[in-house]
Amino acid sequence: MLLSFVVPAYNEEAYLGACLESILDQTRGLEHLTEIIVVNNASTDSTREIARSYPRVRLVDESRKGLPFARQAGFLASTGSLIANVDADSRLTPGWVENVLATFREHAANEDRQRPLVSLSGPLVYYDLTPRQSRLVNVFYGIAWLTYATNKYILRVGSMVQGGNFVLSRAALEAIGGYDTSITFYGEDTDIARRLHAVGKVLFTFDLKMLSSARRLKHEGMITIAFRYAVNYFWTTFFKRPFTREHIDIREPELSQQFEA
Repeated sequence: MLLSFVVPAYNEEAYLGACLESILDQTRGLEHLTEIIVVNNASTDSTREIARSYPRVRLVDESRKGLPFARQAGFLASTGSLIANVDADSRLTPGWVENVLATFREHAANEDRQRPLVSLSGPLVYYDLTPRQSRLVNVFYGIAWLTYATNKYILRVGSMVQGGNFVLSRAALEAIGGYDTSITFYGEDTDIARRLHAVGKVLFTFDLKMLSSARRLKHEGMITIAFRYAVNYFWTTFFKRPFTREHIDIREPELSQQFEA
């Protein structure tokens, strides 16, 4: 069971190193079971050079700017039976790799072949928020989980994965035709969850946490972001397309500089 890490990176010179170090720390001794791919997504800073400075990291260039394009390019370049999608501003929590491998092995040994585990995901823990802001995020995740459970177990119309912290079965991703590159940003993770739900089990668990930067929440506002994600989750689940087609790219040079400190 080979685990392929795919890290999309557009102008991520301030964050990419810490992300890769966290992956390398947990995969030492597991080189035969893991590979790490950074997708340089049309960066104009030193993202590409940083990725190339790590001997175990394989660099893939994708000139078409956009998260789904980068995820698809990484997927096509990977060789693993499991694809771990980790954003460049994120860091693995202790035991993350062990948790992922153990969960997929356990399900493979015990479950019905008609409904294999095809996706494993968990929440983001924002390391640069105040305690009050972190509590608000926890409330949002609580509501999101109730919505996920309702859609998955009662309405049976879809599921949920957290963008930047989800692992997919290669066979299942191939079966659904890969990522939908017509989606620009919002709804890309919901679209994957919805389509994967048709071919297997999509599991969201609070036991699989990922550390991440709250730069988007800080730039656009927590209430605004919560509303946008909620609307696009609903729209993508029930209408099979996101409601919001445009988004602010906080990785543009003039914006990203605001978060490097």
